Amino acid sequence: MLKRLRDSDPDADIDDELHTITEANKKEGSSRVRDLLAPKTRPLMIIGLGLALFQQFVGINTVIYYAPTILADTGLTDSSSITQTVFVGITNVVFTIVAVLLLDRVGRRKLLLTGTVGMVLSLILLGIYFTSSTLQNEAGYLALVALLVYIASFAVGLGPVFWLMISEIYPIGIRSKAMSVSTLANWAANFLVAATFLTLGNLITREGTFFLYAAIGVGAFVFFLAKVPETKDRTLEQIQDDLNITDDHHARESA
Repeated sequence: MLKRLRDSDPDADIDDELHTITEANKKEGSSRVRDLLAPKTRPLMIIGLGLALFQQFVGINTVIYYAPTILADTGLTDSSSITQTVFVGITNVVFTIVAVLLLDRVGRRKLLLTGTVGMVLSLILLGIYFTSSTLQNEAGYLALVALLVYIASFAVGLGPVFWLMISEIYPIGIRSKAMSVSTLANWAANFLVAATFLTLGNLITREGTFFLYAAIGVGAFVFFLAKVPETKDRTLEQIQDDLNITDDHHARESA
């Protein structure tokens, strides 16, 4: 199977790669959770945890969970808001498929940054919409448009890129444990954001909540731009070079 995957590379040393994978699997069985905090592993953990937390802190699941409530606040009837929520779900599916088609062509980093910009702009538009009574009275479907762009931006960016990157950036020796920690952080953030959305709406208003998520999105963009490397068509060694990780132990482990 490995030979078949490497047919396009005539210089690939299958035996050496197979040996490397075998040795890395042995090391993974003996690795400990504290190995995730090793100096040469820490930058990778920061990236994985940053992706995990920002994916939720931009408010994506509050939109999915509370889309009917948000749309009802635009003046739509309950039945209309539920109907419009169907469009949100369809948009999510369609643009997730688009992301699958683009990830290996465009690259993870470009989609991540572009999608984050789209989310921030959509959140700002939502905040402006709920701030302006004129827009609410005369442009009732503007909120739906903003929600659809927001969902589309997530579906081509943070949605798939987070899950893909945490499977690519960690050395095999710690990969399963590192991915588990990132996944746990992601679900914990999901719970926190979903549990606080309505409370935040009462404390700082609905528009204030969207502006808050937009501000977090700006922070996410800065973090991604500064910390997250491109992983498309790159080996773990090349990714580590981008992050100035030169530890010999990690350099011997292949992604």
